[in-house]
Amino acid sequence: MEILFQGRKLEKECKDQSRRIKKDGEVLANFIEHRLDEFEDVENLEKMRLFRQARCHELKGDMKGTLAVDLDHPYRLIFEPANDPIPRKPDGGLDWAKVTVIRILEVRNYHD
Repeated sequence: MEILFQGRKLEKECKDQSRRIKKDGEVLANFIEHRLDEFEDVENLEKMRLFRQARCHELKGDMKGTLAVDLDHPYRLIFEPANDPIPRKPDGGLDWAKVTVIRILEVRNYHD
């Protein structure tokens, strides 16, 4: 799957392990690296469901339209489908099997 980033700063933080460790600590940095590797290894978002520990899920409420995967609790890697147009099923739901491009938005604890 193709991975895009919300901005250059976030991209540098996510792609540079030493920068990630400095910002987030070694444990969280390793989780981020692992999840990005998983995204790169799959051909579409539906395949991320095979990685049960990632717990890839759609978000609700004011975060509707975005998704998350688990990192080191309580942190999540927040992203959105970036295909143009966003693939939809006939009922309007996201067609996970056709999402082949994602945009990483942030790493955060959205439970605060």
